Amino acid sequence: MKTKTKKETKTKKPVKKPVKKSVKKKDAITKNMIFAELLEKHPESANTLFESGLHCIGCGGAMYESIEQGCMAHGFSKKETDELIKKLNKEEKK
Repeated sequence: MKTKTKKETKTKKPVKKPVKKSVKKKDAITKNMIFAELLEKHPESANTLFESGLHCIGCGGAMYESIEQGCMAHGFSKKETDELIKKLNKEEKK
């Protein structure tokens, strides 16, 4: 019987493929996003918030309140909240 040499007993290591680095995009705006985070990442959204009746920049709740919570506090329906989120995301892409 033939004995295997060191070279023959080594297993092949898988070749690592280079990782593709993706371009970092701004986060999508969601109803769970805190107002402060929204305004930090997307300052241009302030105009849309103002037009919708949400004057969140000067509000103390902006530091801990989500967009959904703020909308509910201002009497928005679920549908109106969802429409605002869509509008914010659409304007962010411009």
